[in-house]
Amino acid sequence: MTTEPVTDTDYGDVVRTHLTRVEQQNAAALDDVAELVLASVRADGMVLTAGAGHSLAAVAETFYRAGGLACVRPIYHPELLPMHGAVSSTSAERRSGLAAEVLREAGLAAHDVLFVFSTSGVNPYPVELAVLAADAGCPVVAVTSVAASALAPRRAGTTLAENATVVLDNLVPPGDATYPLADPVTAAVSTIATAFLWNLLMVRLFDKAAEADVPLPLWRSANVEGGDAANADLLRKYQTRVPQLG
Repeated sequence: MTTEPVTDTDYGDVVRTHLTRVEQQNAAALDDVAELVLASVRADGMVLTAGAGHSLAAVAETFYRAGGLACVRPIYHPELLPMHGAVSSTSAERRSGLAAEVLREAGLAAHDVLFVFSTSGVNPYPVELAVLAADAGCPVVAVTSVAASALAPRRAGTTLAENATVVLDNLVPPGDATYPLADPVTAAVSTIATAFLWNLLMVRLFDKAAEADVPLPLWRSANVEGGDAANADLLRKYQTRVPQLG
């Protein structure tokens, strides 16, 4: 008689435990970030979201999706996309000066909020984004891993977390892999944890906005009845400010 391994159950437990820790340890910081975003919405500001490499998956999570904020402008450079060149995307993230170029194109105001997604949080691109935005008086939310940053080489001399207004810690272990438990080599958890953090933020933001009677510009799914009509006003308002809306 043979016994099948229960690796799927083990991995599910790892993820569920990780997300519980993420939610508990970021509770206070999430409240602070929700207040920053609500203040930006009230001031008709923009939520700028940035990342490089696979952190661009988090940027995609923030932009033009059902239930998401319409006042989000993703900022990036094609060289940062692994699909446009995997090795070159790593090189681009490590190149000083690219952040300034991207921010110049996007524009930045004190009533905006900049989110920088970077699990390692040590390469010049994410670090320089945070430094430049902070210098401009714009609040910076770092979505990163403090543990991963602590062990990664400091290619920018400092870290994303050290230059942020608020840090959301995705608690990702150095190397990102989570399986097998004894010697992890696969099943990266950063995308799952970061998307969870973003949606925890959306829930807090919704509740705070409702309590303050502040309407949130939220997208509807284009694949439900009335979705296109509901989104039309938001497109008219934000298309000139968010070129990526097309």
